[in-house]
Amino acid sequence: MELPLEFEEKMKLLLGEEYPAYLDCYQEPRLYGLRVNTAKISVSDFVKICPFEIWRIPWIENGFYYDGETMSPAKHPYYFAGLYYLQEPSAMTPASRLPIFENEKVLDLCAAPGGKATQLGAELNNTGVLVANDISNSRAKGLLKNIELFGLGNALVLSEEPKKLAQYFFEYFDKILIDAPCSGEGMFRKDKKMMQEWKQRGPAYFAKVQREILLEAAKMLKPGGLLLYSTCTFDMSENEEAIAFLLQNFQEFEICQMKEHPDFANGIVNATKEQGEEFAKTIRLWPHRIKGEGHYLALLRKQACSPSSRVDKFRYKEVALPEECMNFLQDISLPFERARMEVIGEKVYYMPLDIPKIQGLRFLRTGLLLGELKKKRFEPSQALAMHLKLEEYKHTIDFSISDERVIRYLKGETIVLEEGEGHGGWNLIGVEGFPLGWGKCISGMLKNKYTKGWRWE
Repeated sequence: MELPLEFEEKMKLLLGEEYPAYLDCYQEPRLYGLRVNTAKISVSDFVKICPFEIWRIPWIENGFYYDGETMSPAKHPYYFAGLYYLQEPSAMTPASRLPIFENEKVLDLCAAPGGKATQLGAELNNTGVLVANDISNSRAKGLLKNIELFGLGNALVLSEEPKKLAQYFFEYFDKILIDAPCSGEGMFRKDKKMMQEWKQRGPAYFAKVQREILLEAAKMLKPGGLLLYSTCTFDMSENEEAIAFLLQNFQEFEICQMKEHPDFANGIVNATKEQGEEFAKTIRLWPHRIKGEGHYLALLRKQACSPSSRVDKFRYKEVALPEECMNFLQDISLPFERARMEVIGEKVYYMPLDIPKIQGLRFLRTGLLLGELKKKRFEPSQALAMHLKLEEYKHTIDFSISDERVIRYLKGETIVLEEGEGHGGWNLIGVEGFPLGWGKCISGMLKNKYTKGWRWE
């Protein structure tokens, strides 16, 4: 691979005697990763049922490599059941180094396509609030799908500029993750197109964007909260110097130590004269040292030096729901608080607790979409199907993984049921105990309600 001369010269300075080893890594094939959705299945249980060969990523507890040249995990019913997410191995690292606890308020500020947001949401275990934002509305749509595929019911999915979010969420979040837009130098081996983009818009362009994002994110973090900043690039202006900029503008921030691994490298300590040694606490992932692409990570704490400001809270209004909707919800054993249900247009949502006023923000989803009201009828959503456990709904059809009807269901086809299968009306369809979507049983036939945009092609 022919690298830009300017990039080569910079890398020689950064790596010194390691530079030849770095060049050699471009001769190695790219690596493929799979991360288990621990909100649906434990790692040990997944290993027992995994239908393809996988092997552990040493520094990610729920991460595995697979052979992407011979296997297609995205073409398996377990993928459609949301049991795992396909993600480059190094890209799993940022979310794994931000400690998340149940009932926290968490922001993924640059979240699309959802690899890190789904990991953060799995750690929250459908408690607290996950705000997943991406400034690109088109990319945010893919983010929404992945959040719903993972079964997360406590998310707000937004598409706003950080500056506007800061007006609504001032000192609101316990944890913030910023996987910042960057020049992508760490991904040159994985995607050659990144090199052309680097030539058009290099580190200087992205360094400015990153600083603007960091300044707004700092305002949204509670005193005592943690912020994880990451990029997939090598340039110091986008990494250590970006963190130095944050520390200069917000003196209440300090760099924290992260969980390390022998193959990780420390950040470059001569980033600034003032905080030089502190940058050894940040992490660089070099593709010649690990089995993965290039990344940078820094974890920072906002010291509790000022009282946290209160935000205006969202006020829930109890609204009347059609009888068919209430009857449907009675067949779900998972308790839903009536007061947290909101109707926006024809859609019924179950809202997260303790969120601020969100009127005026551009959002794609507020909480869990329960379903839609259609001429007083209620049609449950795909998001609700993925949120439930199979045993939490009264009427289910659970296919074996070897049943050819699983693929036919995922393709949206009408299914002929065997005697005794199904119950008249709505049924939650699953595979090996994991939900896939809805269907309606009518006279021995399953009318397929699997969402069109998700279907097997």
